[in-house]
Amino acid sequence: MRFLVIDDSSTMRRIIKNTISRLGYKKEDLFEAEDGEIAIELFKEKGNGFFDIILTDINMPNKDGYEVIKEVRKSDQDIPIVTISTEGGKTEVIKALKLGSTNYIVKPFTPQVLKEKLATILN
Repeated sequence: MRFLVIDDSSTMRRIIKNTISRLGYKKEDLFEAEDGEIAIELFKEKGNGFFDIILTDINMPNKDGYEVIKEVRKSDQDIPIVTISTEGGKTEVIKALKLGSTNYIVKPFTPQVLKEKLATILN
């Protein structure tokens, strides 16, 4: 199971990756990108089917999370995308879901929340 974690905060990427790792997934299967542009390049470089799940922030430089969702959905309609953002208003959540996000987590969140969202998606 390979994860792509996208967030402009290195601390947040580390928290998400550590949480996923504690859930039993291998550290070598956790990939990261500091913005949407780098994430899309990595996604295209690795090819469809390489990543099993994407976790993306919304507010990032270069390309935001909405653009990441749009780009990924152009080539892969099935990969689960979890949006993790401080933007927790109804408008932002609906926009992400309409673009193709599978689920939405509002920061700050607990490891239990991430665990439950992943379990829902991966089962």
